[in-house]
Amino acid sequence: MASYNLDETFFLSSAIGYVEESPFIKVNKKVKYPTWQMSSNVGGIHTSVLNRIKAKINADADFDYFLNSVAKLGMMAGLFCYSEPRLLINKAQKVSNKKTTATATLFRFVKQHYKKRWLLLLLLNLLVYEKRFPLIAFSYALFFKSRRKIKFDLDTIPVQSNLAIAVEKTIDVVIPTIGRKQYLYNVLQDLASQTHLPQKVIIVEQNPNPEISSELDYLTNQSWPFTIKHIFTHQVGACNSRNLALAEVDSEWSFMADDDIRFENSFFEKAIAKAIQYGVSTFTTSCLQPNEIQHYKTIHQSGIFGSGNSFVKKTALESVCFDKALEFGYGEDTDFGMQLRHWGYDVIYFPDLKITHLKAPIGGFRIPIKKQWESETIQPKPSPTIMYMKMKHFSQEQINSYKLVLFLKLLRQEALRDYLGFYKNFRQKWNKSVYWANQLR
Repeated sequence: MASYNLDETFFLSSAIGYVEESPFIKVNKKVKYPTWQMSSNVGGIHTSVLNRIKAKINADADFDYFLNSVAKLGMMAGLFCYSEPRLLINKAQKVSNKKTTATATLFRFVKQHYKKRWLLLLLLNLLVYEKRFPLIAFSYALFFKSRRKIKFDLDTIPVQSNLAIAVEKTIDVVIPTIGRKQYLYNVLQDLASQTHLPQKVIIVEQNPNPEISSELDYLTNQSWPFTIKHIFTHQVGACNSRNLALAEVDSEWSFMADDDIRFENSFFEKAIAKAIQYGVSTFTTSCLQPNEIQHYKTIHQSGIFGSGNSFVKKTALESVCFDKALEFGYGEDTDFGMQLRHWGYDVIYFPDLKITHLKAPIGGFRIPIKKQWESETIQPKPSPTIMYMKMKHFSQEQINSYKLVLFLKLLRQEALRDYLGFYKNFRQKWNKSVYWANQLR
């Protein structure tokens, strides 16, 4: 399903950011961008999908509302939804049927497509940040029935892309590692047993001790059915290591892996087949710990990106890199995925491609790194790296909502008699986080 909106704002306005934290809200309209926010200006949907949903959703008097409802529910069921600028030749033209979405319509949409708590949070956000208290619109929405339990059966619709997405079918593997000799060896064994072998495995080994050399002796004293590019560095950091490795990718595809995962010998063969079937340039896999239950079983447009379990076509790597401002912090995976979407590369989740993540006990930040803000009297909250990532990619409404939800979560832990002191302290920590996020830029 695809459409293109000629107006500056979408049908539901930017206020929808108060209730959804996903990458699908702040849309880059210059590229094909994943979003359920549809427009009646121009668009299309596959007939097979319409045949599945016509008995599920009644046609609404407002066509835009109907389109957004179909896309919102459909995306959860595996419908690929996009803002597609190539639908129009002349995007400078103006439309004459522009209308401002009523606040009541916004509340109705939230009531029908989100959990109940978001209806109240929308009201609180409008009160706090826009000094509005639309109680009538809030009450009006309560009369509408939720559509969240409506299920579309789209799995039986055959899918076969005609895009030439995998011509050479070659794969390079990117693995940053530090202090996990045996775990990495097991990963290499899994790679060596693949029915579709990688061309090259790029290993970036880190060790901060300038007196120590590589411990990965098996890279040279054993024979491997692929080329190994071994980079040894005393500079630690996952972002730097992955960037060093990505610069060495020559194959049509790159597989970004962790050094403590396991997978079956047909993993690459199945991955290339999925890429060809769905015509996608970026996709991520199931990556669960042993005995962890898999909850997401539908192929869908993912709001996340995993730097240890994803395939990215080389052409998509030309404009992106891991942001070193996020080194030793949090959010570098999310940031990388947001960069891909910004340049027009959707991230698809394939639940049938399975990786076991062993979560090695020596994982995580094995080298203590002193943060720039650790000496501050008032410690920033949230982490400045998280704040930096949100400021970089998300709308102001999404950031404001995140702030309000964080405030309410922390407030639950405080005694009400000290509310004023808590509020002052929270504001200081938030402002300190904003300050350091700007320094990270």
